[in-house]
Amino acid sequence: MKSDIKRIELLDELRGFAILAMVVHHTFYDIGFVLGLDWGYAMFDKLCVLQPFFWSIFIIISGICSRLSRNTLKRGFIVLGAGLAVTLVTAVIMPKMGIEGAEIYFGILSCLGSCMIITGLLMPLIEKTDPRIGMAVCALLFAVGYGISAGTLFFGLVKLPQQWYTTNLLMPLGIFSSTFESADYFALIPWLFMFLFGAFLGKYAKDGKFPGWTYKKHAKPLAFVGRNSLWFYLAHQPAIYAVLYIVMWIIVIIYK
Repeated sequence: MKSDIKRIELLDELRGFAILAMVVHHTFYDIGFVLGLDWGYAMFDKLCVLQPFFWSIFIIISGICSRLSRNTLKRGFIVLGAGLAVTLVTAVIMPKMGIEGAEIYFGILSCLGSCMIITGLLMPLIEKTDPRIGMAVCALLFAVGYGISAGTLFFGLVKLPQQWYTTNLLMPLGIFSSTFESADYFALIPWLFMFLFGAFLGKYAKDGKFPGWTYKKHAKPLAFVGRNSLWFYLAHQPAIYAVLYIVMWIIVIIYK
């Protein structure tokens, strides 16, 4: 953050809460994937209904923080690089170790990194735009683009040509063929508009106009996770896998 901006503790806490919710959600999937327990998959599927809520919190906060950052472009390239590293590990290294089905192409880090870079390039225009107009336009564009990965726009009201969905070249934009699979996937459409919504909202954070209680600490553990969200994201799957494989190894020894 820029040194002259007072830290909004609530943003860290909400981001930490969203990250921990994601960790719990992924743990249920990994229980099914690693241990082969169907109830893990069942719990994961039931909790999917809550996913968009936590995604929105995390992405909007990231957009707000892009307005507070010293160098949004630099942060974007760092996060995008981390996303590419995740793809390298899950799509290249893990399959060679015999772990398949967990490949990640254009996951949350790749999406956020791209959003940061685009926002950084657009920042001069964002600075000149009335934040209320910017948020309204971004909310509209998000609604229009929602459902593009399913071949529709505006929450399913408009059908897109199926010919568009015969290639994976446009996968970062949300357009892909039936052959595409990714364990974690966030398309730029519509999530870029959610990020930009946060960037416009960040004008009020930059000017110190958030409510006074948002600057106070409420939950230090959540704030700690929120401030280190990148490292928690990168470490959570290897940590969960390690614990579950140790559990599986113990089970095998006991029942052998």
